[in-house]
Amino acid sequence: MRGSITSVTALEDCVGAAPAVVNLKVIDHLDAGALRWLAASPLVFAGFGEGPRLALTLGGGAPGFAGGEAHELRLPLALLDDPTLARPGRSFGALFLLPGVCETLRVNGRVTQADQGELRVAVEECFGHCAKALLRSDFWKAAPVEAPLRDPEALVATSRFMALATVDAHGRMDLSPRGDPAGALTRLDEGRLWFADRPGNRRVDSFRNILAQPQVAALLLVPGSPHVAHLSGRAWLTTDDAVRARFVVQDKTPTLAIGVDEPRLEPRESPALVRARLWPAPARPEGLEPSQIFVEHVKLNSDKGLGARLASAALSVPGVTGLLRKGLEKDYKTNLY
Repeated sequence: MRGSITSVTALEDCVGAAPAVVNLKVIDHLDAGALRWLAASPLVFAGFGEGPRLALTLGGGAPGFAGGEAHELRLPLALLDDPTLARPGRSFGALFLLPGVCETLRVNGRVTQADQGELRVAVEECFGHCAKALLRSDFWKAAPVEAPLRDPEALVATSRFMALATVDAHGRMDLSPRGDPAGALTRLDEGRLWFADRPGNRRVDSFRNILAQPQVAALLLVPGSPHVAHLSGRAWLTTDDAVRARFVVQDKTPTLAIGVDEPRLEPRESPALVRARLWPAPARPEGLEPSQIFVEHVKLNSDKGLGARLASAALSVPGVTGLLRKGLEKDYKTNLY
């Protein structure tokens, strides 16, 4: 198709190179803030990869169902919708949600154990993701959906949130949140599923991974409903004007769009979503401030270069967390699309 992107150079010409500063928030372990996040989280999107093959499931229960320590994440296998995906050696990626909080916690690593009722993951990356995907989807404003949503095309048309799983050339998993109003998130057209890029944390891991290894998996959901659509297929990137024009929101045209060829869609009810009881949204956990956790991650980053040292020093100034929070809130209001 016209406008197809087939190289990292072409991708960066389109969306720009990821700023070096975005990598400073990535740490290689679960710090105290991340462990507090896990202790308050009732839901995880969990992705598993083995070579180019990858799949997603949900896990959930009472807040604190997941836990661990600095270099190991632990999850009860019984609280995963599909525990058979958890096998030693598989790459792992996760998104942990907090009630009423639009930022997410991302944890990547590799499965080391999946027996005796427990999944254990060696943690390789931990970082916070910006709030834009959940804000665009009105995730926490949803009311419980009474009618079952079991038709895959209806789920695509009404879905507002997506967790997208990709793997890089070395098989490392990445799980990225996507959110939009109904009808603007995903569309089916002549046997192909489309979705658009939106402003986010600018790491563009998903797009780099698609260029290296195009097989993707995703979960689509309608906030308020316990039914999800499992998606898989081969993805590719395009800047085609006609495709991008289908995803205009607030008079903003996305920079690029993603097509999934011959998409396989399977609707299922998620027991994890039922157990998590996300809607109506529970009270926001007290004592958890995402911006403060993200600041601490920058300070803990293992990069000892000059830029990292300067960033850490700047974030140590009293009152900087409040300024960062205000800056993020302004960005969320003015740069959602």
